[in-house]
Amino acid sequence: MTRWRRFRRVLAALGVVVVLALVAFGVWANMVMQGERTASIAVWTDPAVSVTSTDHSVVLAPTGEASAKKDQHRGLVFVPGAKVDPYAYMYKLSGLVDEYGVTVVITKPTLNLALLDTRPLATFEADAPDVDSWFVGGHSLGGVRACMLADSPSVDGLILFGSFCATDLSDAAIEVVSITGSDDGLSTPTKITDAAAELPTSATFVEIAGANHASFGDYGIQPGDGTATISSEDARDQITAALAGTFGP
Repeated sequence: MTRWRRFRRVLAALGVVVVLALVAFGVWANMVMQGERTASIAVWTDPAVSVTSTDHSVVLAPTGEASAKKDQHRGLVFVPGAKVDPYAYMYKLSGLVDEYGVTVVITKPTLNLALLDTRPLATFEADAPDVDSWFVGGHSLGGVRACMLADSPSVDGLILFGSFCATDLSDAAIEVVSITGSDDGLSTPTKITDAAAELPTSATFVEIAGANHASFGDYGIQPGDGTATISSEDARDQITAALAGTFGP
């Protein structure tokens, strides 16, 4: 066997390995933690919330009495955690729509991984053209991505659910609210505290007693997480209340 022939065989073998690795990664990335049906139905059937699905987002917009609360035309672009179904966040975020008239745009990240999504914030803001005051937020690694988007000129604030920044925003002139769970086994309260220096000193920190990492969505048990001791309904109410100073009248 000539040296060139051996080289071609090695090259072909490497090509097969690369293809198999890409296929395996694609399968893994698309094995998402699915949103719970009951929680999603509660939002789809809520007369105060309009749900619209696009190729790149899920939009929750206020209707009826909730729509009348849109005096400030505020919106939130929310980035899901890694490999979590975007629809899994509808119920927890619907309280902002019901109570404060906020329009929520939940992104559908590239390959279900927020850090691989390079689309600009404007892509998602365009799904709610009536909004003129934007906040960006996210859960877990989605919050890390939200921190990367927070320096956009259109952003007035940052909302973190069980997350922290890897980007230095300590000098940013934005409002920041970080909501954590006392029983979060992944973004633990200690990790949140250790990363607090990346945020402005004016940042507000709220800890929900009894909440774990998965309490910020509705997608079941997550490996490595703590055990929640509050209900999904209670977690939703406390998340909504924690943001009253940001979005409330």
